[in-house]
Amino acid sequence: MTDSQASVAAHPADRSAARGETIIEVVAVNKWYGNFQALTDVDLKVDAGERIVVCGPSGSGKSTMIRCINGLEKVQKGRIVVDGIDLTASAHNVEAVRQEVGMVFQQFNLFPHMTVLQNCMLAPMRSRRVDKQAAEALAMKYLTRVRIADQALKYPSQLSGGQQQRVAIARALCMTPKIMLFDEPTSALDPEMVKEVLDTMIGLADDGMTMLCVTHEMGFARSVADRVIFMADGKIIEQAPPATFFSHPEHEKTRSFLGQILSSQH
Repeated sequence: MTDSQASVAAHPADRSAARGETIIEVVAVNKWYGNFQALTDVDLKVDAGERIVVCGPSGSGKSTMIRCINGLEKVQKGRIVVDGIDLTASAHNVEAVRQEVGMVFQQFNLFPHMTVLQNCMLAPMRSRRVDKQAAEALAMKYLTRVRIADQALKYPSQLSGGQQQRVAIARALCMTPKIMLFDEPTSALDPEMVKEVLDTMIGLADDGMTMLCVTHEMGFARSVADRVIFMADGKIIEQAPPATFFSHPEHEKTRSFLGQILSSQH
């Protein structure tokens, strides 16, 4: 058992799915923004410990889908169950799910007036009622985990983009989540900073963390994902293990997307 898993197991409210059991279930989910339908009858099951990469063209609904899984977007039709909690049943359930699901965005969203250490301590102290000493120990543990503990007393503006994103990952881990969601975590970074963030994410995957990652980094998808999902027009068009997805895509839209992405990354 890894340190992060041990922390989760010690949580008094723990009822986490065992590895291989369904931890996320999305059932016939539909989402509208006014008259625009962003998601159409989306169905998805994710097993505990599974690593999924979600890709697709801009506007395909991939970011909307994972934001719905964290309750950041409300679905108008359908059901989402996360670790046994029906997210769509009540506002109270949304808060319960957010306690167990970490999310990392394109932008780092760090508080500029707080040090790296303070940024990481804040959520455990407020949401989990962890005392200051324990929160600091937890923050340093995960800053060490993402190899940035030596920057703990600096402010976000003193760090590179890649360093700030690693702090954002550490901050999410400080809530000892059972699931990590990544919404294009490298898209705002300079190319030379992408690798350090992807390496951090690969380390989490190696630890057995359940992960859903929206990204166009196909090398990451090949090496880390158990399953690659392709979305277009608000629907899941195709999903398969990486070897099958990249060598034998079934749908014409998938083939077209991969051709464009892979040519741009060479």
